[in-house]
Amino acid sequence: MSYLVLARKWRPKRFSELVGQEHVVRALGNALDTGRVHHAFLFSGTRGVGKTTIARIFAKSLNCQKGVSAEPCGECPACTDIDAGRYIDLLEIDAASNTGVDDVREVIENAQYMPSRGQYKVYLIDEVHMLSKQAFNALLKTLEEPPGHVKFLLATTDPQRLPITVLSRCLQFNLKRLDEGQIEGQMTRILAAEQIQADPGAIRQLARAADGSLRDGLSLLDQAIAYAGGALAEDSVRAMLGSVDRTQVAALLDALADGDGQALLATVDALAGFAPDWGNVLEALAEALHRIQVRQLVPAVAREDGGLAVDAWAARVRPEVVQLWYQMAVNGRRDLDLAPAPRVGFEMSVLRMLAFRPDADAGPPAAGPGAGAGTGGDAAAPGRPTRPVASAVAPAALAASNPPAAAAPVPAPAPRAPAPERADPPPWDAAPALQPGIVMQPASVAPESTAAPAAASPAVPATGQAGSAPAAIVVDAEDWLRRVAACDLNGPARQLAAHTAFVGHADGALTLALEPGFEYLRSERSVAALADAMAASLGSPPRIVIEAGAAQAPTLHQRQEHERDSRQSAAEQTFLNDPGVRRLIEQHGARVVPDSIRPYDE
Repeated sequence: MSYLVLARKWRPKRFSELVGQEHVVRALGNALDTGRVHHAFLFSGTRGVGKTTIARIFAKSLNCQKGVSAEPCGECPACTDIDAGRYIDLLEIDAASNTGVDDVREVIENAQYMPSRGQYKVYLIDEVHMLSKQAFNALLKTLEEPPGHVKFLLATTDPQRLPITVLSRCLQFNLKRLDEGQIEGQMTRILAAEQIQADPGAIRQLARAADGSLRDGLSLLDQAIAYAGGALAEDSVRAMLGSVDRTQVAALLDALADGDGQALLATVDALAGFAPDWGNVLEALAEALHRIQVRQLVPAVAREDGGLAVDAWAARVRPEVVQLWYQMAVNGRRDLDLAPAPRVGFEMSVLRMLAFRPDADAGPPAAGPGAGAGTGGDAAAPGRPTRPVASAVAPAALAASNPPAAAAPVPAPAPRAPAPERADPPPWDAAPALQPGIVMQPASVAPESTAAPAAASPAVPATGQAGSAPAAIVVDAEDWLRRVAACDLNGPARQLAAHTAFVGHADGALTLALEPGFEYLRSERSVAALADAMAASLGSPPRIVIEAGAAQAPTLHQRQEHERDSRQSAAEQTFLNDPGVRRLIEQHGARVVPDSIRPYDE
């Protein structure tokens, strides 16, 4: 007695038995029920997702002797003959072996004759992308205007190779890859019907190995039944597939988290005893890291843990380290064919994870930026960089940048209560954040000069007390920039103030020069808003006179641009002088991505 493989024995015979592809079933069912059936259909998708099966069910629905409908009876002679593959009006053509124009001409000549038994003559052309260019050209006219009794069903795994003239003449349906849950459910139903015992873990491994193709999954299921000789155990299926045990993945993660290179290589030696596919091992490691990252960043989402203690790993390894290891696992799998040997490529991938790891990767994940950073006196673990490399620079390095030569020292603000001292403050506490319009102090200014009394600058009355003191005046360009930066303006008035330079202030008239090209900012509303904003610091609204043309003094916009350039130059210099960065460039051939360095405060 001949054995019928599972993929053929359990091939669906009606639309309701299909696994997945609901979007295609709904469209075809509505077309059949309403009688609006197109003359040419194109089914595309990867192997084993149901292209030919759907085409055969569709042909059965068209020729069922009980009438055209989305639910063929499955009992009439037409339905049984189509299921058996002997229906004379269903012509299945393998385009991979009938690629020439002569084969297509035979189809065209026979298409004019009426069907022998059914209502429609159905041409099912499989792997249609294999036809030659001349064959496509010969088919075009018939494909666009076939006789009323002819339907064309085309199936392909590579629709990009079809001419656009063919695509435009067909209704196109793209069949999706099946997910693991759909394949696993179908396997479970088949095994129950076949009365074969199987572990859930064994079925899960087979569904994952199917890679979205139900036919591939059923072929693997046939192989597993033959390999096990009875019930399917998880260990036997793992041995057949050459997949890695989850305990070995956990051992790899343990060694990486502990920074134990000896334990890491011992685990690799244990894995080598099973002669695994090293690419599959890296894939399993990446899947485990993915589960850990999801649990860390989106704990509300319920995901299968794959037999790993995901909660413990999520609390043990920092999220940025998980991301780093995941990228190394994926890239290592991609580059495995370039390695001298697969095991060498795998070992280099896990050793890369061991080598490139920040100092503070141990312990629970940080709650915010900078949390968990080690102090400067801590020694780095062997084999690790002394400091994680980042693409942003803390503003501590920016304190050394000098302002323009014409900038005058700015009085310091009122002293504040000293903060508690740290043993080693983080770099972002070493210098105050730069505010717009505030001139940075030169590095050569003595501490005493920054503590000059506030009386050295013109008195600025408080808001609402203009009548209690004589009106102040703007004494120079620096005073103007400071007042503009402190005023409460927005919109066009703010832009007008930022692009004007100080010329003079006398007899209640404040004369300003507007940068060339920004004349559109000058409007009565903006000028009035600027005068009202200046009243808070000058004691009364000044009469603003705006002159055209550039002035000798800088504008607030120019000063901010200069300060931004200075901070950017300091950030780039500090980053490129970092020992870790220099080591990566000199020893490992790393390169800095242009325009990727930003000051820390940006």
